[in-house]
Amino acid sequence: MPFAFVKSLSSPNVIYDSKKQWFGETKEGVKQYAKEFQQSKIKIMLKPQIWVWNGVYTGTIKMKSEDEWRELEQSYEDFILVFAKVAEEINAEIFCIGTELEQFVINRPEYWKKLIKKIRKVYSGKLTYAANWDEFKRVDFWEDLDFIGIDAYFPLSDQKSPTLKDFEKGWQPHKNEIIQVQSKFNKPVLFTEYGYRSVNFTGKEPWKSDRIEGDINLENQQKALQALYNQFWKEDWFAGGFVWKWFHNHKEVGGEDNNRFTPQNKPAELTIKKMYENSK
Repeated sequence: MPFAFVKSLSSPNVIYDSKKQWFGETKEGVKQYAKEFQQSKIKIMLKPQIWVWNGVYTGTIKMKSEDEWRELEQSYEDFILVFAKVAEEINAEIFCIGTELEQFVINRPEYWKKLIKKIRKVYSGKLTYAANWDEFKRVDFWEDLDFIGIDAYFPLSDQKSPTLKDFEKGWQPHKNEIIQVQSKFNKPVLFTEYGYRSVNFTGKEPWKSDRIEGDINLENQQKALQALYNQFWKEDWFAGGFVWKWFHNHKEVGGEDNNRFTPQNKPAELTIKKMYENSK
């Protein structure tokens, strides 16, 4: 996930592949780590992503003038085509053309359709876009992509510690909307991100990633993941998904005193392992 940066929600300049970034976010870093993944027979979705410097939500990036929109379009195109070429070079199975850019997508629909055509000229694999959970219904270029991509942080329950049945019940209205969009465009659905923190109320606002400690609830995380697998994994139109968040230094992360998203070294890890073993 190579990040690029913009200074504010109205800044048109996309900054990327900088020496100030982590090596893994640069072109050469992506190539190096891709080799390591492929040696372990791990398939790759390359997902370049924008980060606003003060951490605000990228879905509200919006320019103040036509000139600024055009400047943003060119800057973003330069960024995304660089990494589309990297994706082709490393033989990545999937390339994600953007992540949670709702206002950019809504305000510049023709730009995105043209951009997809340009990407296909330099990248021969499958394409998706990572729409936020409350955005995917309004994306109008799914027909031009290979997957309907959703960052699946849907709210499922207001309860402190829901049952598995509660979590599954919470999926029903969202699943119905997903099915409607899938049926309209006849494209497989890919959860470009999914995951839950190991905290109380994990199903209430699953997208929240604050750094507050405490309220550890390992069972909540496990049940929320199991509910997702129960609801989606056997659907013919569902292509799978990418767990948020998995770290390379497995023995040093997660654990039973960790309330973050990672399922590593927690009961949820066993749930994921079992699901994949049963999917073989």
